[in-house]
Amino acid sequence: MQDSWAVIFDWDGVVIDSSAAHQVSWEQLAAEERRALPPDHFERGFGLRGDKIILDILEWPVDAAEVQRLIARKEELYRAEIRRKGLVLLPGVAGFLDALDRLDVPYAVGSSTPRGNIDCATEMLGLDGRFRAVVAAGDVANGKPAPDVFLEAARRLQIAPQRCAVVEDAPAGIEAARRGDMLAVGVTTSHPAERLRAADWVVERLDAIEPEVLRHRIESLSREPRFV
Repeated sequence: MQDSWAVIFDWDGVVIDSSAAHQVSWEQLAAEERRALPPDHFERGFGLRGDKIILDILEWPVDAAEVQRLIARKEELYRAEIRRKGLVLLPGVAGFLDALDRLDVPYAVGSSTPRGNIDCATEMLGLDGRFRAVVAAGDVANGKPAPDVFLEAARRLQIAPQRCAVVEDAPAGIEAARRGDMLAVGVTTSHPAERLRAADWVVERLDAIEPEVLRHRIESLSREPRFV
């Protein structure tokens, strides 16, 4: 339908506050493997898949099979950490999801994190069934800043990409949204506003987004060609 629209959420740093657990799990992995971590590895890896982090940011000299083993172990450590320490929704998330539900606006997850992490978190937080689609790292060939994960989420929602807004906390995700011809909304949970300046709209928390204003912004943007 012409008036249908949707919202696609990144996961870590947008829906849940998981940065500390991810940082701890990378440190635990490096200690187990007796490998070094660059001082700025965590900031540079925001929004990227584990394989890209290991090969391009950590620059660990490992083959493809070893990369997959390391990713699996890192995420195992992460899930153990969140089960031990607990998880919370970021401020404003619950209210924004409720506002979308009242308007029957479909929403999905499009994330670089593995599905097991998302499943673990949704169970812990009672979010099972809230998202109409979940697209995780293993569901697409190319990670962010390629738009694949968001395009697949739109396909599963059966909404045209030009009718979707993406909510992201990282520059790589904002680039992916723009490359997918979607409205890019930056939330300053992980980076200051100046790092998110490529976004079409920047907010401090999700309940600052009025759904009708968001719909209007999508409609205004969809009439113009998108470039990165």
